[in-house]
Amino acid sequence: MYSQPLSRRTFLQQSGAALAGVGLAGMLSTRAAAGEQMPWPLRLSTSTVQFSSLSVEQACERIAALGFAAVDFWPAGFGCPHLDEIEKRLGAEGLKDLLAKHKLKLYTFTCYNVGANAGYPRFAELLGKAGGGLAVREARYGKVKDLTAEMKELLEQLKPHLELAEKYNSRIAVENHDNSLLNSRDSFKAFVELNRNPRLGIALAPYHLQTAGIPVEEVIGIVGKQLLFFYAWQHAEGLKQLPGIGPSDFTPWLAALAKAGYTEYVNPFMHGHPGPAEMAKGLATARDYLVQCHRKGMA
Repeated sequence: MYSQPLSRRTFLQQSGAALAGVGLAGMLSTRAAAGEQMPWPLRLSTSTVQFSSLSVEQACERIAALGFAAVDFWPAGFGCPHLDEIEKRLGAEGLKDLLAKHKLKLYTFTCYNVGANAGYPRFAELLGKAGGGLAVREARYGKVKDLTAEMKELLEQLKPHLELAEKYNSRIAVENHDNSLLNSRDSFKAFVELNRNPRLGIALAPYHLQTAGIPVEEVIGIVGKQLLFFYAWQHAEGLKQLPGIGPSDFTPWLAALAKAGYTEYVNPFMHGHPGPAEMAKGLATARDYLVQCHRKGMA
């Protein structure tokens, strides 16, 4: 059963708290108008899977109230109903209306090949009709025996998906993961060297880099312009996966993103989601912490 919509009081409280998240954007706009050189901008999104117990409408309401600028929608294969609700109930026009209502941008459809009839091809046309965006998917799981050959094989297998992305004005990002083809320094180097399609890139999960003992800043530098999605996500338990709650310092990560010329959103993220109220509180902390890290890193 879905939770009830936000009360007016709760919505106003969260909207007020969101000012901390959007204050930096306002400051940068003022400086730009005054002719000052703009530092690297921090743009924040988050994933609807954080609010899996809510309907897609309620999830967007929560995300907007927290001051995030864009949304990453998740599917039923991960216990999140939102992509399926959009497909079956809203359609592309309904999604555009929902986003416009809450002044949110469509960033991503997360489309892992999990469950029956899943993956990007199922949602490609819907994503395109909604305005186009990014589709995040997995690499191949399992032990790697011949890195170069297997990476070439992955890129070859992605060609039909990239043809759909071309048709529907979208892009595809492959996420790194434990026990995956994309999970080592050399694998990131191989992907970047072999990939020649501007619609294909990487969704970078620091959580899995930390598990493998690989410095996050180093991989950001390796991936460079092919980085299309960044999970603000650390290796820890529970809410400590979120920025500002767990132990990791995100300031050098943001500085590395700035140096690499990253132009997309920074996406606070975790798995194992608490109830909506606790999740919203954790995301508010993550949002404020990332703004502070951005100020330090750009000083």
